[in-house]
Formats: sequence, structure tokens, C-alpha cells
Amino acid sequence: MSTTYDEAKKFAEANIAPYSKEIDETAQFPIEIFKKIGEAGYFKLLIPAKFGGLGGNLRDHVDVCMAFAEGNPSVALCYMMHNVAATCLLAYGSPELKAQIINDIVENEQFMALAYSEFGTGTHFYKSEIKVSIDGDTYTFNGVKSMVTSAEAAKYYMVVAPDNQGNIDNWIFPLDTPGISFEQRAWHGIGMRGNVSCPMKLDNVSLNTFYRLGEAGSGMEQALTSVSPPFVLGLAAIYTGLSLQLLKITTGYAQKRVYLDGQALSHIETVQIHLSNIYASSQASKAFTLETAEAAVAGAPDALARILASRILASETAIESGRLAMRVGGGKAYNQTTLIETLLRDSYAGQIMAPSVDVLHVWLGKVLTDQPIP
Repeated sequence: MSTTYDEAKKFAEANIAPYSKEIDETAQFPIEIFKKIGEAGYFKLLIPAKFGGLGGNLRDHVDVCMAFAEGNPSVALCYMMHNVAATCLLAYGSPELKAQIINDIVENEQFMALAYSEFGTGTHFYKSEIKVSIDGDTYTFNGVKSMVTSAEAAKYYMVVAPDNQGNIDNWIFPLDTPGISFEQRAWHGIGMRGNVSCPMKLDNVSLNTFYRLGEAGSGMEQALTSVSPPFVLGLAAIYTGLSLQLLKITTGYAQKRVYLDGQALSHIETVQIHLSNIYASSQASKAFTLETAEAAVAGAPDALARILASRILASETAIESGRLAMRVGGGKAYNQTTLIETLLRDSYAGQIMAPSVDVLHVWLGKVLTDQPIP
């Protein structure tokens, strides 16, 4: 692994992992952890050095997301979305908009979030139903985004909304914009409970085109070129990290659980088989995710197919690892005396998070047969 991963892993072990159980129990955004993430400089990971950032690339993004997920997947998920929004801002924001937000990230340790999904469109985020009225350079938005992570904690939200030509745009909504509100009481996720993925209401929210990313109607192009790679691959890294955390916890539990005759749980052949399967699948997911990140950075011709496949593999591996880990943990895992049950619930979010695994399978099939997506 890289130095970036090693450093992020140490950070996660000290500042994220110890609070994982509390995050799940309270279902509240871990704001104190994110303050430490900002102080450590991780919000500026992908910001070019000329702007005061660390100048990292997609591989660094994957390394940090994976390491953070080994501490707590919810924290990693919210962090990942910041990097995705920052990537799109850097690629398509005007020089003035970039200067404003990058300064806030670099100097004030603020971070960004995504506001894509809607109740009526689900994982098909590119079919936004937000109502938009236009008056010159001023756009007014009305509607609801269904699951917005880091709600009220992030300073900026990248919002996808339709234009007046049937296309979509990406906008940056500052938190303090009049008309924005959140329904945190509506968050009842069975897993990834620290995300606070609650509805975001837009009630006559007016913004100048200063806050639009790129030209009108270019949102789909942005989604394919700047949003999807770090988002989909970031999720692959997160669910790989989740599987690695499951491996560590389950192996440790099997070794420490000792019966009256002195035999440890790890001495049982069936348990050894389960641990073997968790190890093999999590290492395969890890290797493929890292290889995919390298291929994407190098501009490999099959990078898109790899990115889609890595997310599918990581998501399905996490669920299967959780299922086997629960068998090893038995009654104690079922009674929530370990983090195995928590991670099992966290793993299921990978199946439905846009684009869902089912959608990704379709997209991968299209890519492999030279068909356009979505």
C-alpha cells in the first residue's frame, strides 16, 4: 500500500475507529471527527498544490477512503462525497467560484457534500424533478432532495437540477443560502447511520449562474467525466475497507472466544473456512480496487469497465463477508456485542446507493458491448 494509505490508516485508528459504535448508536453526524479530518488536511487532498492543496489523485482518494472505512464506513462515505464534489468543482467551476470555495476548504477546513437523489427518481439521479424558474442570470429552485449526507454539517452542496432544455446542471449551493432546510428527523437508516442522509428542502432558493458548474445543460457530461469515477471507485474503496474491517474484527473475535475446554472458536474447522472466505474475497476486492485506481490514473482504455466492476465486486463482497462474519460471531454478534452486526447493516447500503448495484450491472454490460450509458 502507499504512504497515503498508511498515514490515513493511522489517523483512522486513532480518530475514527474508537467512535464507530457511538456513531451507529446515536445516528448523528460525527462533526468532531470531521473537524479532526479538516485539521489533518484531508479535505484538501485533491486540491492542486498551486492552490494550497496536497495535489493528490484518484489513487490517493481511494487510499484514504479505504483507510477511513476500516475505521468507520459512514465517515468514509461522507468524506468521499466531499472529494467528489471538489473534483467536479475543480474541473468545471469558474475561476472565481473555485477561488472562493477552495479558499474555504484550504484555509477554513470546510467541506462539501452531494445532493443528487430524489424521492421520485431514486437511483436515476439524472432525471431530476426539481422545479426551476429562470430570470436572466438568476435561477430559482423548488423541490426536495431525498438523501443528502452530511446534512447541515457541510458548507457547500453540489446539487443536480434540470435546465429549461431537458438537460441537467450541477450547482453549488452554499449552506447559508435562504430557502434551504433539512429534515434530520426523517433519517432512520438501518446502516451507515452517521451519514444523516436526510431530505433537503429547496423553497424558492435563488442563485446566480455564478454558482453553476460549467455551461448550461452540461451536467450529464460532468457526471460521466468528473463525478462518476471518484464516486463509484470511492464506493468500491469504502466497501472494500468495510470488508477488511470485518475480517479484522471477526478473526480477532474467533481467536479470543474460548470455550470451557480451552478450545478457541478459531480452532473449529467450519469457522476456519468462513474466515478463509472472508480473507480471500476481501483481498480480491482490495487488489482489484487498487489496480482499477491505477488504471484510471493512467487513462487505461478499459478504465470505465474496471471502475463499474470494482464497485459491484466490493459491494457484493461486503454483504457476503458480513453474512459469514455473523455465522462466526453467532449469538454475541446477533446481540450486538461486537461491531459485526453493525458492519453487516452498513454493507447493505452498497446495494441501493446510486447508481445501485443492479444499475451498475446493466451499465457494465452496456460498456462491454459498446453501448452508451446511462
